[in-house]
Amino acid sequence: MRISTTIFLTDETIGPVRLARELERRGFAGLYLPEHTHIPVSRETPYPAGGELPREYARTLDPLVALGQAAAVTERLGLGTGITLITQHDPIVLAKQVATLDHLSGGRFTLGVGVGWNREEAADHGVDWPTRRELGRERLDLMRALWAPGPTAYEGEHGDSVRASEAWPKPAGGAPRVLLGGAAGPKLFAQVAAQADGWMPIGGRGLAESLPVLREAWEEAGRAPEALRIVPYAVLPNPGKIAHYEELGCDEVVLQLPPGDESEVLTVLDAYARYL
Repeated sequence: MRISTTIFLTDETIGPVRLARELERRGFAGLYLPEHTHIPVSRETPYPAGGELPREYARTLDPLVALGQAAAVTERLGLGTGITLITQHDPIVLAKQVATLDHLSGGRFTLGVGVGWNREEAADHGVDWPTRRELGRERLDLMRALWAPGPTAYEGEHGDSVRASEAWPKPAGGAPRVLLGGAAGPKLFAQVAAQADGWMPIGGRGLAESLPVLREAWEEAGRAPEALRIVPYAVLPNPGKIAHYEELGCDEVVLQLPPGDESEVLTVLDAYARYL
């Protein structure tokens, strides 16, 4: 099983260069970074985990910029987002950024995609909350049109379109691996089966019940069973939990690191080394 990590990198934590070097030196498989462009202080949307929103949410580094630094100082480390808030981006620009990072890193990038939870943040980006899932689906399709081998036009129903265009560089393997984040449910599983390479469930709770449903939707969509990737994300590990994910067929798990300084983060990496 591949053991990767995620962390809220901020202006107050360990930097991406030092962290990436330490992850690769110690044998970890990957680094995934979350995204929040800003956190409106009105705070009308409750924090999904309950209580006060942690300080690091408002201080996150841009994940693609930080991963670019990580890519430049490593050779094998996987790089990913967990997650890119796709409805908050111009999809033409995002397609270029993703393709560039995947090209420069030699195909090491995984695009974790989701639509988020913070209504105020999304609203400042012009997102109509009730149609956010449909918008996210269309923006991913538009991005795939730009990654296609030849000029490919795309026109969505929510205002996003692109003419048949020359768009280079292409991602290293034609398209990066795409994992969808979100809570288990028929709508999400249908989208995973139609558009993605797998699912990135936060914490991994309830997988034993959810995975048969997802696998059924996946196979009904004509996808090869062995191609489905399940990557539990932001996991606080213990040996039993890791073994359980492996038994369920997960070949990668993403462990949560604290949003701390070098000393704190490297101490946790030493503790997580037992799982490598």
